[in-house]
Amino acid sequence: MPLLMRLLRTLALLAPVLGLAARAAAAEPTEYAVKAAFLSKFGFYVEWPPAAFGAGTPLTLCVVGDDPFGNYLDEAVAGQQVGGRNIVVRRLKSVSRESGCHIAYVGSEPRPGAVSEALRGSPTLVVTDAQASAVGGAIHFLLKDNRVRFTIDDDAAAQSGLAVSSKLLSLALAVKPRGAH
Repeated sequence: MPLLMRLLRTLALLAPVLGLAARAAAAEPTEYAVKAAFLSKFGFYVEWPPAAFGAGTPLTLCVVGDDPFGNYLDEAVAGQQVGGRNIVVRRLKSVSRESGCHIAYVGSEPRPGAVSEALRGSPTLVVTDAQASAVGGAIHFLLKDNRVRFTIDDDAAAQSGLAVSSKLLSLALAVKPRGAH
């Protein structure tokens, strides 16, 4: 019985500490909350060709395939505008040049290469979780030191008619410059 009493007393002493640790863990943003925040901001640092938008057209952020974000992405774009255009989120099972996506997020499933190929040459910023060398696309998320970071393939962006701001390029872990094949 004394062992049980010591165990209960120890648990009682640790309860506030465990509660604090649980609250701290809950306060840390998840990987997809951080990615949603990045996705909601990328549009501020990319210039699309004028033909990419019609009059009054919103900036369309498409999630292609499985949606890992839940409400994070909708919350991140709520009330935001880029260049006077509202940001809208669309969730699509597949995508083509005619889908009207200005930003297309594709996870790390085997599909990113097919999506990048389907959107090649269209004014769409393709963002993936996959390695750049495997799929194409302009921005690639990765985890480094338990933080969400990204690399940019500025050459892929240029081939899509997009100009990525030097401010965004300076935040990337690595940049593949224009003209590098």
